[in-house]
Amino acid sequence: MPNVNPNFDSAGQTYQQTRIAHWDSIARKRDAWQGMGRWYHRRLAEIYRFHVSPNLRVLEIGCADGRLLASLKPARGVGVDFSGEMIRRARERHPQLDFIHADGHDLSVIHETFDVIILSDLVNDLWDVQRVFEQIKRLCTPRTRVILNFYSRLWQLPLGTAQSLNLATPNMYQNWLTRDDIRALLQLAGFETIRSSQEILWPLPLGGLANRFLVRLWPFNQMALSNFVVARPVPERTEEPKVSVVIAARNEAGNIKALFERTPKMGRETEIVFVEGHSKDDTYAAIEREIVAHPSTPSLLLKQPGIGKADAIRAGFDAATGDVLMILDADMTVPPEDLPRFYEALASGRGEFINGVRLVYPMEKEAMRTLNFIGNKFFSMAFSWLLGQSIKDTLCGTKVLWKKDYELIAANRSYFGDFDPFGDFDLIFGAAKLNLKIIDLPIRYRERTYGTTNISRWRHGLLLIRMVAFAARRIKFV
Repeated sequence: MPNVNPNFDSAGQTYQQTRIAHWDSIARKRDAWQGMGRWYHRRLAEIYRFHVSPNLRVLEIGCADGRLLASLKPARGVGVDFSGEMIRRARERHPQLDFIHADGHDLSVIHETFDVIILSDLVNDLWDVQRVFEQIKRLCTPRTRVILNFYSRLWQLPLGTAQSLNLATPNMYQNWLTRDDIRALLQLAGFETIRSSQEILWPLPLGGLANRFLVRLWPFNQMALSNFVVARPVPERTEEPKVSVVIAARNEAGNIKALFERTPKMGRETEIVFVEGHSKDDTYAAIEREIVAHPSTPSLLLKQPGIGKADAIRAGFDAATGDVLMILDADMTVPPEDLPRFYEALASGRGEFINGVRLVYPMEKEAMRTLNFIGNKFFSMAFSWLLGQSIKDTLCGTKVLWKKDYELIAANRSYFGDFDPFGDFDLIFGAAKLNLKIIDLPIRYRERTYGTTNISRWRHGLLLIRMVAFAARRIKFV
């Protein structure tokens, strides 16, 4: 038996000793009894697999017999539980994983960091939740994600009834914390919440419709059994990175000189990566002339291999050598002078995916047509609901992220498919799937001074509707 934390008073020590004995008895009981919780645990595993990609370093606190951890197929999987009987069974059933007999209130025996740390149905059973959060903070990198789920108090009576009938695993009295309680405790321990959701409306057979669709909708979501929270360590500033500003330029010859003159220097060094997209004017030659005229500005010039803005941006991102990737539209409707705001939001750690928003400040005359503005407002509300984070403007061309995150998005592109001609949704969906912290950054959208827009209102509007349906199927109703 692990030592009960000596810093606890006698009540805390008795609390822990009683619970260790309780979960040891549950482990022995489960050798010959399953109850009706298997459908609930099956659905839990599906939700965790959505959030946790295979082949990561995963730690689960309160791992019980290790079945959830094993289902995630980690490259390095470590489970911790204070029940010796649970740990013994976990080691027998999942020899490819490591299991440690320890109390989550004292994780001093662990000396490594993890990509993901899981606490499933644990916090309502803890003596000191804040202390456990403080213990796992030491095991995090700046990019670690902490994912936890816990019962809603609305289910106290149904769960108690099922336990009294020997249909569900019996629990001792619980903390019954709310999502706001958890957010506050995470904040005190040095974490910030990225997103939260309510899951599992029907923890019994034939729950597919209820658990995938109805639980996403009001008022059904208020009756969900389980609350999920995804958090990250509060970031600290690191050394200044190199920045790559990627500009897709098609028929933008008149803007090239100003792009060189107005793009600010950021970070340790700033390079400009132009991807010229089969222009009918002399855009390519204009870029070549300005590269020669600005020898002190690190620059790259590529011929776009395919068609569409998404293809151009991907080519630019692949060629970029910076740690930070920025998209700047060649029409300069978002002024290059605004880029340092995006850089600061990312480099300071306030966000991991910085999304420009054109819909906050008043726009210059003709900067965006009325129907386009209304459409953007509608789609911003739809995507914010679908992704679980604020996305007030889905089609602002200026987006900023770390290259290492882009590489993960690109590696998992097959999950969403490849039919986005803009490139915006490829990045937004990928960032949401990785649980990156998305920050909306309002900018003043300017009127074009050269050339004409490449956006087709009706054709691309229909595509946006397809994107909404696709995001619903691949992100929201999973």
